[in-house]
Amino acid sequence: MVTKPKPKRVRWGVLGVAKIATEKVIPAMQQCKHARISAIASRSLETAERAAKALKIPRAHGSYEALINDKHIDAVYIPLPNHLHVEWAIKAARAGKHVLCEKPIALKARDVERLIDARNRAGVLIQEAFMYRTQPAWRKAMELVNAGRIGELRAVVGVFSYFNADPSNIRNIKAWGGGGLYDIGCYLINSARWCFGAEPVRVAGAIERDPVSGVDTLASMLLEFPNGHATGVCSTQLTPYQRVTLFGSDARLEIEIPFNLPPDRKGRLRIDDGRTLDGSGGQWIDCKAADQYALQGDEFSAAILRRRPAPYPLEDSLANMRAIDAVFGSSTTK
Repeated sequence: MVTKPKPKRVRWGVLGVAKIATEKVIPAMQQCKHARISAIASRSLETAERAAKALKIPRAHGSYEALINDKHIDAVYIPLPNHLHVEWAIKAARAGKHVLCEKPIALKARDVERLIDARNRAGVLIQEAFMYRTQPAWRKAMELVNAGRIGELRAVVGVFSYFNADPSNIRNIKAWGGGGLYDIGCYLINSARWCFGAEPVRVAGAIERDPVSGVDTLASMLLEFPNGHATGVCSTQLTPYQRVTLFGSDARLEIEIPFNLPPDRKGRLRIDDGRTLDGSGGQWIDCKAADQYALQGDEFSAAILRRRPAPYPLEDSLANMRAIDAVFGSSTTK
């Protein structure tokens, strides 16, 4: 009897014990076909060991440097505060590790250019973690749009908000890359660019900042594309809500929970041709439940194993960051 060899999997290390890593990404990637979590690091060995024990991760490191120099690690996931993303992504790339980095991958477009240079020099893959793009509901929505189900796409309208006024939270610390536009507005821009399959030719923004912390707490944006417009509102001090609606010449398509759909909940789309003003004539489409973090981990790991380009390369992140820069820049123009 011939025993089949176990399929090869990418050995992942995690930089830091951020909540998104310990509660969402690590448990999801531990279910992946093409990935396994092999190590976790913290600035404190005790903290790393505690997280490793709780999550059943084989090895713990007491510094980020130790993890990226671990010869038993192929790729690194970075959930660090925003202002540390570029620094540690470059260090990991120079150590020969592939990188999956939380959004926003940088705070300025020019820093994404540095990442592209580091990627090219090291010959590794680096990707920004826009996990929602793997969600079955989004894949179905894009399929419907591309098939002409809503006619010609002319407008994308998005809203994403939550309430967090804690001054000690990293999302409210300006020097660490806090603020709503970096944290959640980036999704609205990214999804609009994806839907239109193009880059904005003109951008306008209005931003309201916290008088003490200086971070943006309310941001509105208008992006003009060659074939339509996208509008978005994001806030860190409004009632929690998220929705994206695509408006076509024949119908509109609404994505119910577009960005952080729970893994055990089916995604839902609504198509409405506008025959009734209250939308009662619309059609709901259910999509299968799935863990978008696991799907993201498997897609990226498969690209590593098969020596293929990243599913969403840094050039896409560069375009997204240029749009974010433009929103910030427009908001200060009189």
